[in-house]
Amino acid sequence: MSSHDHEHTHDHAHGGRDGHGGHGHGGHGGHSHGVAADADRRWLVSALTLIVVFMAGEVVVGFAAQSLALISDAAHMLTDAASIVLALIAMRLSARPARGGYTYGLKRAEILSAQANGLTLLLLSAWLAYEAVGRLISPPEVKGSLVLVTALVGVVVNLAAAWCMSKANRTSLNVEGAFQHVVTDLYAFIATAVAGAIMLTTGFLRADAIASLIVVALMLRAGFGLVRDSGRIFLEAAPAGIDPDAVADQLVAAPEVVEIHDLHIWEITSGQPAISAHILVAPGGDCHAVRRDLQRQLREDYRITHATLQVDHLGEDEEQDLLQITRPTAGAVAADHCADSHGPVHRSGPHEH
Repeated sequence: MSSHDHEHTHDHAHGGRDGHGGHGHGGHGGHSHGVAADADRRWLVSALTLIVVFMAGEVVVGFAAQSLALISDAAHMLTDAASIVLALIAMRLSARPARGGYTYGLKRAEILSAQANGLTLLLLSAWLAYEAVGRLISPPEVKGSLVLVTALVGVVVNLAAAWCMSKANRTSLNVEGAFQHVVTDLYAFIATAVAGAIMLTTGFLRADAIASLIVVALMLRAGFGLVRDSGRIFLEAAPAGIDPDAVADQLVAAPEVVEIHDLHIWEITSGQPAISAHILVAPGGDCHAVRRDLQRQLREDYRITHATLQVDHLGEDEEQDLLQITRPTAGAVAADHCADSHGPVHRSGPHEH
């Protein structure tokens, strides 16, 4: 049988990506990859329907009333709809099983969607800010009654859409991105309704542009948060709230553990942290027992269930020159263990990171 003749029908035990040799094991006890896609899709489609129907009517009213606040709300609702469509597409892609060259599947499609949502919020806020400043300088005639009525209806529609999306799994950065779009739009409609009431009762036309600037501030805040969080995942930074040095110091304090290096902590996708590390155990120590204890610690203390730990005895395979596994002198770095590529070395007792 040729090397590519076999059927991929077996279940793969999937750990981290930096396994070398030795006792490498992937710990993955019962962790869940992804969200409850079917249930989430129903809630997202319900929110999408509400938004699209109302947006079409708001565009007509916005031009009739010459209100930038309404037009900006409608433009934001368009990005709401686009963000939900992206979320639905990403949800379907990320649910596909891992195969071929995509050893994690397409789980990061949801992070692409979240980043696209954040970028559209930032770009749209820049355009609306430019238009709003122009209207502050030279405000056009705006029909406050149309603005007020439309904005109040928009509040109700966005409340309903936000409620639908709150039922979806917001631990997914993808769903959270779409949800932030809708919540920002809800606040925008409240600001627009206040502006409409001011224009109707006082004739202060600049209230329309001021409401638009409030919307811009909300969009900037939500957009920056999404780009920052998705960027951390793309750059494979440690998940927020997890300090790799603290994790390593805790693990190296375990009985029989002498040294930990090549430690990497990242997120496969939102809510799915993973870790890989090379563990050196005292000669004669039980490698398998150490691995099980460390994986239990990671699971209980950090909720990391996707762990690949290569465990070797100190001094093992030294003659093969596979890697530096003898204890180096203080301050020395072995020639075949590059600190830049492998990260800091952690040993029991006081040490520098």
